[in-house]
Amino acid sequence: MSASTQVWNVPNQITMTRLVLSVVVCVLIPCGQYLAAMIVFIIAAGTDAVDGYLARRWQQVTQLGRVLDPLVDKVIISGAFILLAEAMRDMPVGIRGWMAVIVVVRELVVTALRSLIEQRGGDFSAKMSGKLKMVFQCVAVVAALVLLMVVDRELPAWLNQTLWWTMLVSAWLAVLSTVQSGVGYVLAAIRILRT
Repeated sequence: MSASTQVWNVPNQITMTRLVLSVVVCVLIPCGQYLAAMIVFIIAAGTDAVDGYLARRWQQVTQLGRVLDPLVDKVIISGAFILLAEAMRDMPVGIRGWMAVIVVVRELVVTALRSLIEQRGGDFSAKMSGKLKMVFQCVAVVAALVLLMVVDRELPAWLNQTLWWTMLVSAWLAVLSTVQSGVGYVLAAIRILRT
């Protein structure tokens, strides 16, 4: 197997596809195409588990994949949060600008720490808290897109309340899990650097 084939293996191709889909999501949200954005986002988020699973199963973990996979996650989540904060600015409940800032700062800090640790030969792989954080963030993005789709429609009171509460709870779970996992990564990095 050539070096090129090893680098551009199926898991990495899936990751690159997710990057393209991430850009599509970031184009659709400002255009008000919330249903299309939600469908593309769900497809993109779904491939996140697939590429990592295949890379491990087929023993095709590459340095490119280790860098590209978390980078693409940051692009789609940070981009979605920033654009949704703008789209929901006049709504009583939703993703806010400060939430997007927390998400982006956390991702930048973890990326910097991962680079530092791995340059020194340490392992700074994703932890369960980081994976759970990603799940909560994805739920918040989908909830926001659903709410944007139906905000001007007449809905039964119970459904309307359910959607608003889902948005509120998922947004706060996303923020709290982002902070919690970020702190966990910082503490782990400190321990690794000390040893």
